[in-house]
Amino acid sequence: MGDPKGFLTTERETPTRRPVDLRLMDWREVYEEFPHDHLEKQAGRCMNCGIPFCHQGCPLGNLIPEWNDLVYRHDWREAIERLHATNNFPEFTGTLCPAPCEAACVLAINNDAVTIKQVEVEIIDRAWEEGWVTPVVAVTKTGKKVAVVGSGPAGLAAAQQLTRAGHDVVVFERADRIGGLLRYGIPEFKMEKARLDRRLEQMQAEGTHFRASVDVGEDVTVAQLREEFDAVVLSIGSTIGRDLPATGRELEGIYQAMEFLPWANRVQQGDLDEPQITAAGKHVVIIGGGDTGADCLGTSHRQGAASVTQLEIMPTPPEHRTEGMPWPTYPMVYRVSSAHEEGGERLFSVNTTEFVDDGTGKVKALRLVEVKRGDKGFEAIEGTEKEIPADLVLLAMGFVGPEKGSLLDELGVELDERGNVSRDDSYMSSVEGVFVAGDAGRGQSLIVWAIAEGRSAASGVDHFLTGREVLPRPINPTDRQIA
Repeated sequence: MGDPKGFLTTERETPTRRPVDLRLMDWREVYEEFPHDHLEKQAGRCMNCGIPFCHQGCPLGNLIPEWNDLVYRHDWREAIERLHATNNFPEFTGTLCPAPCEAACVLAINNDAVTIKQVEVEIIDRAWEEGWVTPVVAVTKTGKKVAVVGSGPAGLAAAQQLTRAGHDVVVFERADRIGGLLRYGIPEFKMEKARLDRRLEQMQAEGTHFRASVDVGEDVTVAQLREEFDAVVLSIGSTIGRDLPATGRELEGIYQAMEFLPWANRVQQGDLDEPQITAAGKHVVIIGGGDTGADCLGTSHRQGAASVTQLEIMPTPPEHRTEGMPWPTYPMVYRVSSAHEEGGERLFSVNTTEFVDDGTGKVKALRLVEVKRGDKGFEAIEGTEKEIPADLVLLAMGFVGPEKGSLLDELGVELDERGNVSRDDSYMSSVEGVFVAGDAGRGQSLIVWAIAEGRSAASGVDHFLTGREVLPRPINPTDRQIA
């Protein structure tokens, strides 16, 4: 513990968000720069607990007290080594993760948690600035070839680990660019794509090969895949959006969130001048109150929506932990994201009963009713029906499993009762040599789980191919070796 009184003398401080009226004029990340000396003091709030429950909160097993102490002591160079020891992509988790580690921070029992997530992203940002992040090339090659299908965080983590272990890795992505939801799901204002691009450049320099615009199962057959590669990692995500089969669902103007969000990303990539599906000038209704809904909210604001209303069937969350969500569990409390700060209305405990036709086959309004929990689920409250305008409706109610089609069918992998790809403790599916990582096997989850599962699946693949119990750690010429 660098500062034994830091948690008593230093209050929690996080970066300031740029003014709403300014940030709505662009798509840059919303936070102001945070001075290094301020961050070092924040790291000094870490108590270096005898039992660091932040480890329990982080699926990656990040060595949080260690790199907090190193930052406090101004040893940022060693801090990035500790951070990279467990996390391939701290710039992704540092911008996108909801930080269950902070919910599990011992200080959070009766005070404000350590700013773990901010320390993490500042470490990696400085590491890139200083040139400490360089290609890590395998010392020896195994001669084994691995195909990774899907280039989201799970696939990229698996690919990087396997490449560094000496295997020849090819990542297949059916979209025209690599990155999965990091590329075409996460808005630019949450994570600028320069963060992704520089990582991909590092991975290419390490020897990972990327093949975009390739739909495995169609452009490359399963037979070709199995013949060419010694092992396959499925990291295809949980991409089937939950639907809402209410009256009028077939009307024009109703889309899944992932039909809407990628167009904004394509505009920012320079592919288009205007998105094909836009909120500009429209009354937008977002059904779903989670992170995807907030992404739709911030995107709609920047596109110039006339109004935005976000609906959630669940009741308004409490402001603070309750007995039903004790420390160190992740508390489902009321949160205000940067997108919520920017405007719009949030309605809780409401259910959509009908999409209203404008007479030409387009949606013009939603009919809602307030609901309460009953013995058989949510029950409508009589007399609370109302109608709200809606020119554009976005369904952001979560995802129900990986896409079913020729890839999974021809591989012959078994699915579990939830429709995800079954796997054993080594992340191998029911088909020998075919592994699964991330949401495709776990179900919709957090980015930290995706990266953690990518790393674990890579370990399983390496053991399957070589018999090694532990992935070898290749030598980075710029490393100061961790004891």
